[in-house]
Amino acid sequence: MNKVLENLPGADLVLSGVEALQRGEMTVEALLVAIGAPRLRAAGLEIPHAPGLPDHPERALYEALGAIYPRDTHSRYNGLIRRLVSFERALEHLVARGKLNL
Repeated sequence: MNKVLENLPGADLVLSGVEALQRGEMTVEALLVAIGAPRLRAAGLEIPHAPGLPDHPERALYEALGAIYPRDTHSRYNGLIRRLVSFERALEHLVARGKLNL
């Protein structure tokens, strides 16, 4: 993966999610990437189409987090979404300025 991508905020989650989707795994990170897939693809990032991906990854992510963190599901979910959005914005910024070719 491009070293520039690894330095973007939230890259650990997004890159892990892309790898999980490539393996066909539905991890928390994979569900997060599925949520951001349209925007990530529009910016030029290759996001695999994994079989078995839920129709509503937002709901699936929330349910997965609820099983792991029943007392603070909402805050965990919001935190992950914020990190995804930070990655998307940083990626779009680099692409728009011609500093990243994917």
